[in-house]
Amino acid sequence: MPTFKGYRGFPASICTSPNSMVVHGIPGAYRVEEGDLLSVDVGVTLDGFVADSAYTFSVGTVPDSSQRLLEAGQAALEAGIAQARAGNRIGDISAAVQRATEEAGFSVVRELVGHGVGRSMHEEPQIPNFGEPGRGPLLQPGMTLAIEPMITAGQAGVYTAEDRWSIYTRDDSLAAHFEHTVAVTEDGPRILTAAKVAV
Repeated sequence: MPTFKGYRGFPASICTSPNSMVVHGIPGAYRVEEGDLLSVDVGVTLDGFVADSAYTFSVGTVPDSSQRLLEAGQAALEAGIAQARAGNRIGDISAAVQRATEEAGFSVVRELVGHGVGRSMHEEPQIPNFGEPGRGPLLQPGMTLAIEPMITAGQAGVYTAEDRWSIYTRDDSLAAHFEHTVAVTEDGPRILTAAKVAV
């Protein structure tokens, strides 16, 4: 029976990244505990098109400082999405994410970026989570973007573990990762990975 792997040889189907691990965690023996944060990142291909989404969950009751980090990450994502409008530029998204993060007292990871997404998981343009408004490629209707703030409670630096996938904060501070796939339309941004709740 063939062994199936994830994107570019990733050895699992989803990424699970606890606490100071920012992204690309390989599910394994780690058992989450009360007070942990757990980022879950999933990509789905359907009818030849790709969507990418991530969310950081709190496990049970978490300290107020952890809750503030989660709220800042969600606010940064919302700020970035609000700028995904035809006529704006990639830098408008980047600057909005950075501003929301830093005004809340947290840091933006600079080595990792959001990206275009469509027929492939990672397409142009790259979408840094920091930058200046009015810079970069022009946003046009029909573009589909994975906007994904990756923020930390400490410094911005990260490193890659020996497994060559898992990326951690250098100072062991907590991290949060939120992501939606967003279409740029003539009527404004449309979130393609928003959960639908049955009524």
